[in-house]
Amino acid sequence: MPPQASEHTASEPRGTQSLDLDFVRSQFPAFSEPSLHGWAFFENAGGSYACGPVIERLDRYYRETKVQPYGNYPASMRAGAEMDEAYSRLAGYLNVGEHEVHFGPSTSQNTYILAQAFRGILAAGDEIIVTNQDHEANSGSWRRLAEVRLRTPMPTGVVVREWRIDPETGMLKLDDLDALLTDRTRLVAFPHASNVVAHENPVAEIVARAHAFGAWAIVDGVAAAPHGLPDVSALGADVYLFSLYKTYGPHQGLMVVRTPLLEALPNQGHFFNAEVARKKLIPAGPDHAQIAAAAGIADYLDAVYAHHFVDAADAAERGRRIHTLFRTAEQARVAPLLDWLSHRDGVRLIGPADPILRMPTVAITSRNHPAPWLARQLAEHGIMAGSGHYYAARVLMGMGIPLDPGVLRMSFVHYTNDDEVARLIEALDQIL
Repeated sequence: MPPQASEHTASEPRGTQSLDLDFVRSQFPAFSEPSLHGWAFFENAGGSYACGPVIERLDRYYRETKVQPYGNYPASMRAGAEMDEAYSRLAGYLNVGEHEVHFGPSTSQNTYILAQAFRGILAAGDEIIVTNQDHEANSGSWRRLAEVRLRTPMPTGVVVREWRIDPETGMLKLDDLDALLTDRTRLVAFPHASNVVAHENPVAEIVARAHAFGAWAIVDGVAAAPHGLPDVSALGADVYLFSLYKTYGPHQGLMVVRTPLLEALPNQGHFFNAEVARKKLIPAGPDHAQIAAAAGIADYLDAVYAHHFVDAADAAERGRRIHTLFRTAEQARVAPLLDWLSHRDGVRLIGPADPILRMPTVAITSRNHPAPWLARQLAEHGIMAGSGHYYAARVLMGMGIPLDPGVLRMSFVHYTNDDEVARLIEALDQIL
């Protein structure tokens, strides 16, 4: 564990300033697993490998503390303490209050419950802006709030307006958002990055424009958080959602809801839990073991920080520095693939070719080969990748891409190495 600082340190970080991939990969049991030997993993956008500390914590919880937590006997007290640790330490990395962190079974479920809560504070004629760049989880739940209005001749529900992507690039334009914002806008829901287009949207700027009209900003960070946990306070989002199983952890969703909105939303849990912040928007009992195991993500990030830096910093600052390490490494790894694809005849690269502008999730279509066939052929070369629409059906529809067969998607995270990228390019060259 690295030194813990009680306040931000202003000194420049000292130590290794490029990511040590050998060290990083040593923290993931998958890279020493015999059954995975010889395979290059490019399905990270669907779920990353779990880091060792998460696996160890989950195993320990089930062996030693698989009891009802928060009781009066030692195993129960320890179970509750390990759950509390996950709330506290991940809140630190996200730069938010511990009470603002909510764990649920998935981001889709968390968004659905959040939308139901919003029913209690929205009035007839209020407007919600959604995009067609989103995963359906952060689009469909909000769109369904307008269904009552659509079934009746009178405006008895909210109005949903769509912020549409450019059909050629798949990107969102701020001018188009400005044209949609009105004094009736109550909510703007958008992705930090699309899981297909992968362009990193200017979250803080979008949030500021929404707030200028008095609207809440809901950010789907599922495709962005795996590339470095965000400083949610710096982004300004009222809600930030992502999936822990894509950030090296257990199969849970994490939802940050900032205090002003949390206080404004009606309780969705049992009435006697209405004043318990972490239960207000999670109506079902949480998965105790997986919440406890989520603290292992913080263990891993602490280990990365301690290996690369020698000065102390608080969790938020450690997170910012690690984010830079991860993104710099990813941009260097994905650049050769983007360059190769952008010059390849018969291939359509979805999203920008500049690695600085996007997350390292790369989707393509081929003029000559359907995406599922390409994925099967890559598997023959020891490459794990996938095909389909990835619940981003509206993105593909907006870009004129058939949902069947969809796109071939190849996704990196910081532990992807040069050899794996070279193998992927070589395999694609032979297949295409």
